[in-house]
Amino acid sequence: MQRSAVPWSAPGSAAKSTARWGAVAVFALASTWNYLDRLILSFAAPRVSAEFHLSHRDYGWLLAAFGLAYTLASPAVGWFLDRMGLEAGISWAVAFWSVAAAICGWSRTFGQLVVARVLLGIGESAGIPAAGKLNSIYLEPENRALGAAVTQVGLTIGSVAAPVLVGVFTGWRSPFFVCAVFGFAWIPVWMLVRRKVQPFETVPPRREPGAMKLLRDRRLAILAIANVFCMVAYVLWSNWTTIYLAETFHLTTGQANSYAWFLPIASTLGAFAGGWMSRRVIAQGSAAVDARVSVIGVSAFGCLIAVVAPLCRTPLTATLVAAASYFWTTAGSVNLYTIPLDIWGGQRAGVAISALVFAYGLLQTGISPVIGSIVDGFGFAPVCWTIALPPLIGWQLLRRIGPGPLTHVRRSEGCGQSKAANTSL
Repeated sequence: MQRSAVPWSAPGSAAKSTARWGAVAVFALASTWNYLDRLILSFAAPRVSAEFHLSHRDYGWLLAAFGLAYTLASPAVGWFLDRMGLEAGISWAVAFWSVAAAICGWSRTFGQLVVARVLLGIGESAGIPAAGKLNSIYLEPENRALGAAVTQVGLTIGSVAAPVLVGVFTGWRSPFFVCAVFGFAWIPVWMLVRRKVQPFETVPPRREPGAMKLLRDRRLAILAIANVFCMVAYVLWSNWTTIYLAETFHLTTGQANSYAWFLPIASTLGAFAGGWMSRRVIAQGSAAVDARVSVIGVSAFGCLIAVVAPLCRTPLTATLVAAASYFWTTAGSVNLYTIPLDIWGGQRAGVAISALVFAYGLLQTGISPVIGSIVDGFGFAPVCWTIALPPLIGWQLLRRIGPGPLTHVRRSEGCGQSKAANTSL
């Protein structure tokens, strides 16, 4: 199949470039709602557990319900995004997960809450693949990891807002209704921005078949497996931080959250650090995939800091160590999730990135009950020791992937001339 390629160095006007970053920023708000409504449960976990009389293992299974739905839905949702295009695909997805958030707030039994979390997982599996497609459409390849960092800002806003909402309301249900309202209000804003801002590349909906051929590509399998190893700490700190601080240092939920809010800030700083590092390496002449794998290696060594967490004697030092672990995990992840764009381009971003989402969902589904069981029996120390090493294994797997061909699509009119090249999937 013929596609036109765009030289990476062909810049648009400064005004157009600024507007594209503005579109990325507006899209990051969708990531805010995506993360806000899923993390409300984490920050309200002690209240939810008390109301439904849940053990840590039960809470782990509640997380697993979301993770399983997130996992199983992600390939179909990625295909849906590629087929429908970004504008329509993400609008339907945000509407779906906003309804699911409202159902979470409406739930009156543990079974109803499990069903609501399943629906939420289905809808929110669109978030990361859609963000990848956005970066491919609006940003030059060397800036796409930084684009992923902007998405991480949205995740951080959601992470910081979640404990605030939980603290403002006396119950844990009302914040879910607030999230639903925010989600529906975002859709018309995004549709307006999508029509007003000219993209860097034109990525039309992909109607012809070919998803299965991509899923059989060994490079995608390597990326997915490496993602399982690289994101173990992400599962821990994004879901268990409040419980970790509360139980380790005998804090109330409010006291634990007064420390826990710093972790998403550290995660965002790590995302920008990872994006900046890969951009610098690319500017020095390295191939994009090689640059990103190198940064992931640096991040994997940084993740070893988690082994120090059980030695901490105050909640402040424990928070700083956990934040450092989260920092390096995210520095690597923004590069890992950008590699599919380097290899397959924007038209395949939905399917390609959804494979990584699928792998992460499997990880969260499988490891959450295990974490709960270990904590019930032995506390958090063995968990902290265990999560430190897997990123090094993921990095070693990624070193086998090779640079791969770059796939580009036709750049939009007014952004410069495109250069023909033959690529195929």
